[in-house]
Amino acid sequence: MTSNTCVYLRPQRLDEALSALALQPLTILAGGTDFYAARSGQAITESVLDITALLELQTLQDDGTQWRIGAMVTWTQIARAVLPAQFRGLQQAARDVGGIQVQNVGTVAGNVCNASPSADGVPVLLALDAQVELASLAGRRCVPLNEFVLGNRRTARLPGELVTAILVPRREHARSSFVKLGNRRYLVISIAMVAVLIDTDADGVICHTGIAVGSCSEVAQRLRTLEQKLLGQRAASGLSALAMPQDLQVLSPIDDVRGSAAYRRDAALTLVRRAIEEALHE
Repeated sequence: MTSNTCVYLRPQRLDEALSALALQPLTILAGGTDFYAARSGQAITESVLDITALLELQTLQDDGTQWRIGAMVTWTQIARAVLPAQFRGLQQAARDVGGIQVQNVGTVAGNVCNASPSADGVPVLLALDAQVELASLAGRRCVPLNEFVLGNRRTARLPGELVTAILVPRREHARSSFVKLGNRRYLVISIAMVAVLIDTDADGVICHTGIAVGSCSEVAQRLRTLEQKLLGQRAASGLSALAMPQDLQVLSPIDDVRGSAAYRRDAALTLVRRAIEEALHE
């Protein structure tokens, strides 16, 4: 193949996919829910690497120290899987992404790679301390999610690299939640959304937290100051009162047709408090 030839490739093995990526730029196609929507009514004029036949990327498994979400794992797989409480937030997000048809083919990794400010999966995975695994002919590397998503539709994936999995560290005593605000529950771009992870020790004292807000900045943001407030607290109802407006200063919401910046910031605080209580009661 040459650099000016438009091709469609559907390899059966990962090494074939990586070899193809090393030869020329290719648009990677997984679930296609963003790919086809962005090209509605237009001819596809770019070279495509379809990874839907890579069976090794379709598994969701516990490796002992971390959970591995293969790059072809769909939202429906996540929603229906038997997973520990730390994944309840991700499972809730899985049920809220698009509609049933989108959930059946759309992938968790694709949602991350699309890097939309309103990607439902990103805040939840941020709260879970997820990493992105990338493979190329040169080998594999892992990038923390907060370093992988660089901005609107921009990621740290290099030419020749393919996202092969999302990695989430195991937290056996953790529980999580996900809440979002939109004009309706399904088939809507979120006005604001929040994910919370709370992990406790044997005495019920919070030892680790993750709180992330999406749709209120170019990239979903962790609320580090609020996370610090919760550390050392006993996990009990009422902790949401610790969330204050100044804890959301890291956000940079915009005005658009779905809501004003001021409305988003106010709504985000309400959602944060609600998500904390839901995680505590998970």
